[in-house]
Amino acid sequence: MAAYIWKYPLEIPPPSEEDWLKEEEEDFFLQDPDRKRDVVPQPYRMINKLVMLVFENAMEIIERKEMLQEAQKLKVQPAKCIPTAEFQVTGRANCLVVSGKYIFVGLSVGLAAFKVSDCKEVCAWDAVKTEICAIHASDLGNECHVLLAVDEMGLVWLFCFHKESFLLIKILNEVEDISKQSTCVELVLSPGADYAGVLLQDSTEAWLEIYRLPKDSWLKEMEKNPGAAAGLACRERRSSWTSVKTMELHEDGSSEMESPVSANKDDAELSLPVLLLKVKPPKPITGSSFKSPLDALKKLDDGSMLGLGYNHLIKDSQWKQQEAIFRSTYREYLEAEGERESKEDIPRHATFHFLMPSPILQVGPEMKVQPDVPAGISVHWDGSHNLCLYLLNHPLKEKADSDLKPDVVWPCAAPIACSAVSSCSRYLALACEDATITIWDKHLGYPLSVTAILEERLIRSIHFLRSSAVASDETLCPGTDPACPIVQLLVLCTDSSFYLVKAPRAGKSSITLLADRPEDPNLAVSMVVPVLAFPSAALVFSWDGTVSLMNTATLQIVYCFSTPPSHAVACPWQPVFTVDSVNWCLLLRGDKQQQADVLAESRASHSTIFLFDFSSYPLEEAFPKEPDLPLKSLQNLPWIERCNIFLRDRQQSLLGLKDQLPEYWSRLQAQAAAMDKERQKVKGQKKL
Repeated sequence: MAAYIWKYPLEIPPPSEEDWLKEEEEDFFLQDPDRKRDVVPQPYRMINKLVMLVFENAMEIIERKEMLQEAQKLKVQPAKCIPTAEFQVTGRANCLVVSGKYIFVGLSVGLAAFKVSDCKEVCAWDAVKTEICAIHASDLGNECHVLLAVDEMGLVWLFCFHKESFLLIKILNEVEDISKQSTCVELVLSPGADYAGVLLQDSTEAWLEIYRLPKDSWLKEMEKNPGAAAGLACRERRSSWTSVKTMELHEDGSSEMESPVSANKDDAELSLPVLLLKVKPPKPITGSSFKSPLDALKKLDDGSMLGLGYNHLIKDSQWKQQEAIFRSTYREYLEAEGERESKEDIPRHATFHFLMPSPILQVGPEMKVQPDVPAGISVHWDGSHNLCLYLLNHPLKEKADSDLKPDVVWPCAAPIACSAVSSCSRYLALACEDATITIWDKHLGYPLSVTAILEERLIRSIHFLRSSAVASDETLCPGTDPACPIVQLLVLCTDSSFYLVKAPRAGKSSITLLADRPEDPNLAVSMVVPVLAFPSAALVFSWDGTVSLMNTATLQIVYCFSTPPSHAVACPWQPVFTVDSVNWCLLLRGDKQQQADVLAESRASHSTIFLFDFSSYPLEEAFPKEPDLPLKSLQNLPWIERCNIFLRDRQQSLLGLKDQLPEYWSRLQAQAAAMDKERQKVKGQKKL
């Protein structure tokens, strides 16, 4: 066995007693011969060294923590903001959203609505005691709100809240056969509630469904039929809640079984949403089946955009040959890393956003587009390099296509990790797995900024901040252009460090480290959220329950939102909160201190929601509003800005060429078909 070990030595050979004296010959000498008998023999000298090393490392950690504590004391502590109001909800609050003058709370036993003004409950829906895990809402006007909720089983409930009552319209992914039931992974409601996107998955695949919500029809139907607006019965007292199926006794002594969803008979009178698109993840690229380039050319569409790479001329044998060459060349590195043969699995998660009309979405003249209604969606699947754009107003014959092709494809150099769209829907940001961040101006069609985090960190999320100067989407008059704003992007990494990317429309972009990875794990950042009510403002949630308001322009924590001493922030690693930029408030769930453990939290019969009204604190002093800059004349603008204006005008003048591209491409395809026909004719003559 020893011979085998010496023949194939390990990188770090195990210590042996024979080597102890050799190792210490250089650093161990007895200057006093009388101490020869006091020397501790081996292996106790080695144990003594290890114990001393442990003590030295422990002292270094203690000294480092003491220095951090002293530095923390010397820092200027931010002012604390106490809640301006609070209210309790029955059950555990899982999610919050504010729409108009109402607060909607998703509970472990249903839904509840409260008023923002006095925090009083106005209505509750608890027909089947369904636990609501996520909720989205939008104000339609005329005291009407649309709500989309996801329960613990992954079902998507579509509600209409009208005149302080809930009205169930439909369960979007409900099926008769429970074995074919799909679960909702992600839910997005478009601005203005014109569309809703639902990411579904079952045991084998995942797909994205886009629905058109007939909100105008709902408003008309409720005005014509006030009875349909009665909705579900609101319970003023929680003690009257019913179970999943209850027996209702009548005066004559008879009884009947109540349905699981106790909606009234008028629920079916509202129009149902329409399924527009069904987007499936891209299939793995396989070997080509085309025999010639002409065959591949025939399968292409109009050639005006990049595709997903399916129509290529690479054979399976060529891919296998290249893979064999690669593995034989780098065999040592692959064996050292222990690389396993990876199978290309179909992705099961996607990130998608609704996009407003812009020049990058090539809408045909037959399609009507409204400036405040989304015209398309952007989708990128996990592990994919491509950002796919789909139009929302396809012709009817293309809607039912099971294998829907994207209208625009943006390939990236690395897989896309996350993305974000600004509140004005003009800017689109993409963060790749190689820490490269690109900010696109969708109206002009070019990137404002391409930056990278050099520390090789993985990006978890990105968010647009509100800039002090906001650009106008349209030029008011010839020869003038809005002042150049600075687009700001907040970047959070997986190691709790976060950065600020500034991308001006003229000049170089910059990236600033706002907070590095904390030494204390309890100070790790769990989430960062922009506060659009103030410029350069962001909320920072930490694992220790701290909620801070940061001014990214000065890199300072200006305020800290604190719950009362009797409560703590619930689930600080995944806080339950919402920020309302219309009413200028923060809603945050807090639990009592004795409910810190998960078991007590799950059994809690009540939750407390704290309201922080931004207008009650001097936040405007910490975030001063800069005056709006006047419009500049064309002669006073720098050359780069003037070139951008000329290029944009040139782009508008070349829009007519898009109509001519399909004609040119059809001629090319016809010419390819004629060449193919001539080639077949020549082959036939040679055979004769």
